[in-house]
Amino acid sequence: MSEEPTVEAASDFAGVPDAFGRLWVPHRMAYIGENKTVDKSGPRCPFCTAPGKQDADGLIVHRGALAFVVMNLYPYSPGHLLVCPYRHVAAYTDLTGDEIAEIGALTQQSLDVLHRVSDPGGFNLGVNLGAVAGAGIEAHLHQHIVPRWRGDMNFLPVVGQTRALPQLLEDGRQLLQAAWDE
Repeated sequence: MSEEPTVEAASDFAGVPDAFGRLWVPHRMAYIGENKTVDKSGPRCPFCTAPGKQDADGLIVHRGALAFVVMNLYPYSPGHLLVCPYRHVAAYTDLTGDEIAEIGALTQQSLDVLHRVSDPGGFNLGVNLGAVAGAGIEAHLHQHIVPRWRGDMNFLPVVGQTRALPQLLEDGRQLLQAAWDE
């Protein structure tokens, strides 16, 4: 007598890494599910409101003519910076040539400052365009500059659902801002 094959529920495998090395992190849905899209006027957009605040309150490291550099409120690593145009635009193709040039120059200067302040072993640079591409705030374009060190990611995000950051945002902002014009 043969047994009927059983179908295991998908929930039996939730949280188990698969052959592709996926790690299921359902606790991130609370962050992903937040309504971070804003209308074209951008009244609630954090990248539109930050320039109107004092540098420390807006986490601003440097202000340019067309764009600014700000600490990421939810950093992947210490010194995680964002370069944002002042203008509320979502698409890279909507930037002017001058905005593209200044964002590029501020990115170069950010890399130089981060090298001098914290000597990372490398960087991740990126612009996530659209929610499906990973943009947490898709209505206002911003470039990520993420400093990386060998061994900077450990077991805590996997086991403890916790990211250990050894530096407070304001401490990092002050160091970077002080080094900006050196």
